[in-house]
Amino acid sequence: MSISARALPRLQLLNREQCGTIHHAALDILRRTGARVHHHEALNLLRQAGCLISDGSLVRFPPSLVKWALGQAPSTIALCRRGSTRAAFRLEGMNVAFGPGSDCRNYLDPRTGRHRLFTAADVVDCIRLVDACDELDFCMSMGIPSDIDSIRPYRHQFSLLIQNTDKPIVFVADDRADCEIIVAMAAAAAGSFEELALNPSILCYSQVTTPLVHNEASTGKLLYLSELAVPIVHQPSPMMGGTAPMSMAGALAIGNAEILSGLVIQQLKRQGAPFVYGGGQHHMDMGTTVSVYGAPEFDLERIAVAEMARYYNLPSWGYAGCSDSCILDEQAAADATASVMTALLSGQNLVHDIGYLESGLTTSPEMILYSDEIIGRMKVFAAGMALDNESLALDLIDEVGPGGTFLTSDHTFRHFRDFWQPRFFSRRRRDQWTSEGSLRMGDRIREKVISIMETHRPAALSEQLCSEIAYIMAQGESFEKGA
Repeated sequence: MSISARALPRLQLLNREQCGTIHHAALDILRRTGARVHHHEALNLLRQAGCLISDGSLVRFPPSLVKWALGQAPSTIALCRRGSTRAAFRLEGMNVAFGPGSDCRNYLDPRTGRHRLFTAADVVDCIRLVDACDELDFCMSMGIPSDIDSIRPYRHQFSLLIQNTDKPIVFVADDRADCEIIVAMAAAAAGSFEELALNPSILCYSQVTTPLVHNEASTGKLLYLSELAVPIVHQPSPMMGGTAPMSMAGALAIGNAEILSGLVIQQLKRQGAPFVYGGGQHHMDMGTTVSVYGAPEFDLERIAVAEMARYYNLPSWGYAGCSDSCILDEQAAADATASVMTALLSGQNLVHDIGYLESGLTTSPEMILYSDEIIGRMKVFAAGMALDNESLALDLIDEVGPGGTFLTSDHTFRHFRDFWQPRFFSRRRRDQWTSEGSLRMGDRIREKVISIMETHRPAALSEQLCSEIAYIMAQGESFEKGA
């Protein structure tokens, strides 16, 4: 079907000229103000590339160097399932892949309805839930287990992830040492470090310190992963009114400068290393001091980030399925729905935080499953309307004629399954709904969440691979204790 034979809904905020305004604002920030880089190797790379360094760590970037770096990074990143050579999805253009968030301290237990600290068993339950969700394309850790006695929780998170889903994994690491252990586990599952680089099943989520600071730990991760060609999103999270100007344009400009300076460091280390353009420009609610997720300003910033990424021909990072509400209620449902639609219509490529509540402090399995339903619904909306001859059905209309019926036509039989069918949204009349228990949608979702957690079993790793992962973990722990 040609493009002209399909009508597609789209969101646009910035045109190309306006993207250029943000680009040049970032270049001015990097040239005039600069950024602090607290990493010896990165400073050497920047100095050799012609950056002006003063006061030990304050780096000012020539615009030509930023332009060079933008020309090196790949425009497409394909992520594979664990042990597979086939792309599960590609980060490019208007493609959108969804997944949960990471590292919440709190868990909203679907069995009791209570908030409490995460345990390792909860993390496994959540991973298996994501593995079972058809509309979720990748997995993140969702919680920090409170019952693991370790100063290195991210390694344990990853071992749980890789053993309980074969979907691509976006991982978090504290520093380079964490990355070394995590990448070693992923390479074991891939077959080798070379296979992992060729068919990446992992992507690192790292953060810049706003305003304009590349700290030692995150820069170390960036440099190490670039050596191995492991994809990374090295994103800032400017908070308007706190760590960024209290304006959307100012936050976008400073965030853009932070992203571009990180890209320069990465490409100086290894040209062509895969990089995802991402920024989380929140604002501070001055009444509560909360960094807001459910807000029209945050939605607008996410559209702008996706458009800036396309302006640079880079894959983008986004947010959806998240809320400031503390439970899955009407507020959370509204936030999830609006954010999913925004992500799809603006073409954010790698969209995380599905299931976040309490402004990113709590993971709710029920919010994850609700959002999975919403993603399915909104994908149909984003796919638009076909306008080809089969869809116009003019010959059929002429054949049926005035007063006829289309119920028994072959056309109806061919296409009735094209229309979205909900799992949890009810289309029952009241008498049938009542006879089935008068369950609210939240009740149906809760029952299904618990059922999935108790029955779904993802594709398992071999015993040999499980033993190899345990060995890698143990070696890392021994090294840490001996250091």
